[in-house]
Amino acid sequence: MPNNKEQVRSINELHTHQYSEWTSEELHYHQRVMSDMSPWLNAQGTAMLNQIITEIEDRGPGVHNQ
Repeated sequence: MPNNKEQVRSINELHTHQYSEWTSEELHYHQRVMSDMSPWLNAQGTAMLNQIITEIEDRGPGVHNQ
């Protein structure tokens, strides 16, 4: 887990929530992790990664970490 003030929820906790309900920290953390694992993701994982990326883009440039 990243060393954030705010605890990042696991994918298991988040999968029932709309992406709009995820914090930007959660979006960016899971995007990084899933991108690193992308060669091994199945179709469902790839679709989820694409939805996370879309949500990050929809929120605009002000939500990017670092």
